[in-house]
Amino acid sequence: MEYLQDLNEPQREGVINTDGPCMIIAGAGSGKTRVLTYRITHLIKERDVDPFNILSLTFTNKAAGEMRNRIERIIGQEARNVWMGTFHSVFAKILRVEAPKLGYPSNFTIYDTDDSKSLLKAIVKEKNMDSAVYKPNVCLNRISGAKNRLIGYGEYLRNPLYAEEDMMAGKPRMGEIYKAYAERCFRSGAMDFDDLLFNTAVLFRDHPDVLHKYQHRFRYILVDEFQDTNVVQYLITKKLASVNRNICVVGDDAQSIYAFRGADIQNILNFEKDFPDLRIIKLEQNYRSTQHIVNSANAVIAHNRAQLKKTVWTANVEGEKVEVFKTTTDSEEAKIVASTIFELKHNERMQNTDFAILYRTNSQSRSLEESLRRMNIKYRIYGGLSFYQRKEIKDLLGYLRFVVNQQDEQAFRRIINLPRRGIGDTTVDKIVVSAYEQGMDLWEVVENASEFLGGRAAGAVEEFATLIKRFKIEAQHRDAYEVASTIAKDSGLLRELYEDKTVEGLNRYEN
Repeated sequence: MEYLQDLNEPQREGVINTDGPCMIIAGAGSGKTRVLTYRITHLIKERDVDPFNILSLTFTNKAAGEMRNRIERIIGQEARNVWMGTFHSVFAKILRVEAPKLGYPSNFTIYDTDDSKSLLKAIVKEKNMDSAVYKPNVCLNRISGAKNRLIGYGEYLRNPLYAEEDMMAGKPRMGEIYKAYAERCFRSGAMDFDDLLFNTAVLFRDHPDVLHKYQHRFRYILVDEFQDTNVVQYLITKKLASVNRNICVVGDDAQSIYAFRGADIQNILNFEKDFPDLRIIKLEQNYRSTQHIVNSANAVIAHNRAQLKKTVWTANVEGEKVEVFKTTTDSEEAKIVASTIFELKHNERMQNTDFAILYRTNSQSRSLEESLRRMNIKYRIYGGLSFYQRKEIKDLLGYLRFVVNQQDEQAFRRIINLPRRGIGDTTVDKIVVSAYEQGMDLWEVVENASEFLGGRAAGAVEEFATLIKRFKIEAQHRDAYEVASTIAKDSGLLRELYEDKTVEGLNRYEN
């Protein structure tokens, strides 16, 4: 057990005490990732636990990948059998197997935020609601908040409290939108990100046999960043752990910053009530920061009303004091930042690469950029548009989604006239409405367009259907790369991008 030599005493305690409920309160920079990694390693190497019986839940794929790589370096490829990933990715994996019990296909589509907003926009338009009042972003946030508290549209419509809240917010038809949105997703064989949690909770609630299966599969459960879990995430985790009770949660109430996403700090504060025999371990030594930074953080945290008491300390050097500037405007703030960088570069011969500016929201970058430009300081912005959010990528993925799932309304709307086939929005709306009015699948209407549409539009839609059928056959006999290559070429997407010789067009083609 040479890996235990790297740990201090509380860390070692967190690694070797693997049975029963355990909460590790981990201050910033206290080595929690190392503890989680070694705890899983210890279960496999010393306790002879099958990796297949371990569930490790994280909040980012990066954290999961880092942990898996560390464990693999110690115990080898066996680490790949651990059920490790984000809540959404692990529950999506379970739903791929169990979704038919809820009436969804196993190959259900997962809608991203843009898909959800597009669907909500269409619903608001179809119901002749005011699009300035029922904005997609606002509607989606309201629906997401309900799902994160395990409130389905039925309960939402029945509860007068929600109706009163919506009335006061000037959105009295919000429940109607929620119902239509949920029904449309279901008919499209699609789930949004919140559904991956919501539907897993419903699955375990309504199908005790399925819950029993996973309760006995996951003998040991570990949850990272526990302070950021919402109501649904905690309910699911608690149910899964109720048989073996070998649950280890790691978190820090002082680092809870995601209440706006539905994170409920009460989960970590009340964990002991749900597990009275809880073992609490505190990781209080900070290995990352200087003494001044640790002391400053402690001074701020001390003012929290409800908190899990701990004393974070460090053996690191004292370091420089933290400087705090109070400004009245964002322009003044940006000017101070740029001026400070300018002075340090010239007075202490520092380079641009010695500086990093962290800001809270993307909108703040504008004033910072203007100030840096005035000082002739070159900069690079990180964390821009995701590769998979780029139009050309989403267009191709739209084709792939529809080839796999012909009920995917949002994918259908995206690709039906891409590249242009002379099929306008009016025709698309008529196809969707016909499907709902006739109680038919969307694909049935598309395949038999001449029965529902007239003139050239019917011919164009049936040509599209023929193209999709050919791609479906390809998908049954060839691998994903070959199918994607064929679709990119034969759909006309690649040719359209190739013919655009602008700088933006060349970039899109390369993507």
